Amino acid sequence: MRILYINHYAGSPRYGMEYRPYYLAREWVRMGHDVQIVGSSQSHIRSRQPQLAGQYRQEETIDGIEYTWFQTPQYSGNGIGRVRNMASFVSRLFLESKRIATSFKPDVVIASSTYPMDIWPAHRIAKSAGAKLVFEIHDLWPLTPMELGGMSRWHPFIMVLQAAEDYAYRHADTVVSMLPKVHEYVESRGVPRDRLHIVPNGVDPWEWSSGRAELQANVEVALSAIRNAGNFVVGYAGTHGVSNSLNTLLDAAALMRDEKVVFVLVGSGPEKSGLQRRARAEQLQNVRFIDPVPKEQIPALLQRFDIAYIGWQRQSLYRFGIAPNKLMDYMMAARPVLHAVEAGNDPVGEAGCGLTVAPENPEVAAQGIRKLLALPPGERQAMGLCGKRFVMDNHTYPFLSERFLAACC
Repeated sequence: MRILYINHYAGSPRYGMEYRPYYLAREWVRMGHDVQIVGSSQSHIRSRQPQLAGQYRQEETIDGIEYTWFQTPQYSGNGIGRVRNMASFVSRLFLESKRIATSFKPDVVIASSTYPMDIWPAHRIAKSAGAKLVFEIHDLWPLTPMELGGMSRWHPFIMVLQAAEDYAYRHADTVVSMLPKVHEYVESRGVPRDRLHIVPNGVDPWEWSSGRAELQANVEVALSAIRNAGNFVVGYAGTHGVSNSLNTLLDAAALMRDEKVVFVLVGSGPEKSGLQRRARAEQLQNVRFIDPVPKEQIPALLQRFDIAYIGWQRQSLYRFGIAPNKLMDYMMAARPVLHAVEAGNDPVGEAGCGLTVAPENPEVAAQGIRKLLALPPGERQAMGLCGKRFVMDNHTYPFLSERFLAACC
């Protein structure tokens, strides 16, 4: 089978996030399929960008996957620059659609760019090649910018998004969603339930096998010093953004400043500098900030956490469910998890691998941390192992890749 995977923000271990297209495509290649990923040269979530040297298109092969990068303008933030970047990618995909259909000749075309506008050129390619068309849902756009960003349904950008979403649901042969509770919404847009398939995010089990990378020396020294002083470590590893509700974690740290607990925040993001300023201003001696570590060191890093924290804002949009990558990492590391969320699903509760508390409530977060740390070490270890078993049974990419292909056939 020849699979065309269109994802504006596609990444790889060479370039950084997002990883899902890479992991799925790599498994399909291992099954003997030909896979081409089409992505943008510019993405705000990658750690590195492909270098096109002035060309409007460039191909490269990564682990057997054919990548095609389209040149798009640089941008930062979520303003007009990002919209211009989207428009550039979709326009280039339109211009290249006939060439892709005739040169690659896909059997399956997957439109998967977070925003839904790539469905228009994807449908054109699929129709020209006689291929099946798959629409993959990351977040529900335009609901996401409307409910999280407060944008009006009559905003021109929202109206374009709505037109694209409606087009996708009318024309896609199959709809695949990472979010587990979208059934009623998708049905309300006219999609029969038998055309909707849930394929969540996952992990690559090989990355968690023995003999992986050791933690870099400066981070090892910092975390060892915390432990040697008799402290527990409550850790967060990931993007420092508004949606991660890390101010709530600092609030909890303030409530626990006289206890033998240190809060370690590893990563980067737009909110990090503000969080650091706040910690300094409030003299939160029990908070440490650590720069991002390479992806291959994440397993070693998470082993140093006594409790892994993940928090969310209180948002009605989460009624459709959540599918966070970092939670899969926490569970694969067999860490007990404190999960601050109200959502349509609760993987921590399903797996029995920690404690779920209300979001944006530092008092209950602090209580949850105390409750977990009061357990005997063996009970916390058993919790963590429940999470690892849950992921291994349900969320590995060898399993998810087969599930995705079955939905396409």
